[in-house]
Amino acid sequence: MNTPAKPLRSTASPPSQEGGIPGLIWQFIRIAESLPNSLLAFVARFSIAAVFWKSGQTKIQGFALDIVNGEHIWGWPRLSDSVVDLFRDEYRLPLLPPELAAMLAATAEHVFPALILLGLATRLSALALLGMTLTIQLFVYPDAYPTHGTWAAVLLYLTAHGPGKLSIDHWIARRCR
Repeated sequence: MNTPAKPLRSTASPPSQEGGIPGLIWQFIRIAESLPNSLLAFVARFSIAAVFWKSGQTKIQGFALDIVNGEHIWGWPRLSDSVVDLFRDEYRLPLLPPELAAMLAATAEHVFPALILLGLATRLSALALLGMTLTIQLFVYPDAYPTHGTWAAVLLYLTAHGPGKLSIDHWIARRCR
């Protein structure tokens, strides 16, 4: 589940003279390389989950949860009144009726970010959101590649390296050994 990845390390060796600017650069590199994967993975999980969760929240009404600012509305979620029109008129996904596409997107943008935030089925959830990102890039907003590239980088990191030690995946993997 959460196989440890080899840490990325610089292959260059520091110069024999470690004074001045080159010495500061090598010191910075050593500090940066010592950042634990679990910290990087947690920041990646929280950040990418927030992006997709907030997008999902725009597609529903009756339920709202924002853990950062503490806002919440407890109720049964349903598609917002305008979301099907958005999928019909602006998104126009091929092969899927707008009603189904809207429901699938709203569901995916809530389920997968919640799983990623918890660190449960992280790699699979990241892969699912990567597929969603590619769909958005190819069919909906092809000019938004800088944003989608950033999302893809974070999702690929989580797929390759897993959620880190601060996750349910890690706890399950330890219990199953």
